[in-house]
Amino acid sequence: MNSVVSTQGLTKHYGSHAALKGLSFEVPAGAVVGIIGPNGAGKTTALKALLGLTAFSGELQVLGRNPGKRRHEMMQDVCYISDVGILPRWLKVADALNYVEGVHPRFSRQRAVELLSTTDIDMNSQVKALSKGMITQLHLALVMSLDVRLLILDEPTLGLDIVYRKAFYDRLLADFVDDRRSLIISTHQVEEIEPLLTHLVFLNSGQLVLSCSTDEVSKRFATLQVAPDAIEAARQLEPIGEQQLLGRYQLIFDSVPVEQLAALGEVRLTPIADLFVALVLAERQKENRND
Repeated sequence: MNSVVSTQGLTKHYGSHAALKGLSFEVPAGAVVGIIGPNGAGKTTALKALLGLTAFSGELQVLGRNPGKRRHEMMQDVCYISDVGILPRWLKVADALNYVEGVHPRFSRQRAVELLSTTDIDMNSQVKALSKGMITQLHLALVMSLDVRLLILDEPTLGLDIVYRKAFYDRLLADFVDDRRSLIISTHQVEEIEPLLTHLVFLNSGQLVLSCSTDEVSKRFATLQVAPDAIEAARQLEPIGEQQLLGRYQLIFDSVPVEQLAALGEVRLTPIADLFVALVLAERQKENRND
């Protein structure tokens, strides 16, 4: 199976409101996918559909199964983390391991104990005695001890300082992702996860803005920095985004030959956050012209 997730026309309505509008994208095996979008873009709704937690229209396969019809079977191979602070405050660390061991047939208690031994977490401590960073480490130890093929994270490091956030993602990459297992991350902290990603899914107002690999992004999109005397020539090449910084202009182009851009200024790779903003604004301008 080449695709861990496959969607065609994925749609979700809450009354008259369309939270998802015909999404179609693929998640390859071994991929690290970033689902990027502002609040209300449909990120969490899309994840709920993948997890079989909400009804939907269209076609959706997760590990070859329909989440709405075969959720119990699918969840043997899928793990999900939302906010890191969801563990009951009265729960002891050892009891958290006991619980996961009892409900998940592919949990390795030995592996969890080994991972926790590299932290300052005491097995007899209650969750309420742990810092938010420690709770993150506990979550991570539980996840790393599950033999699953897909891990889905929805804002997993919200509220953590940069040290714990970096350690969280470094551990994930080192110990979880491989050719057989995939990772989907939905987050607002785009710049932080950019180096981890192999694929992007951009959402805005329930619509798919972009779905492609990061390799495709680096080949297709480019940022040109030009001086004011070259700006009009650069605009003739129809950039999809433009901003002015410290007296120079930065323009983002889609599928314009690098050689042509280089004749006008300095060509750079386009940061994911800048690309997202440019594509969303371009879509809005197109919609306004059509109204």
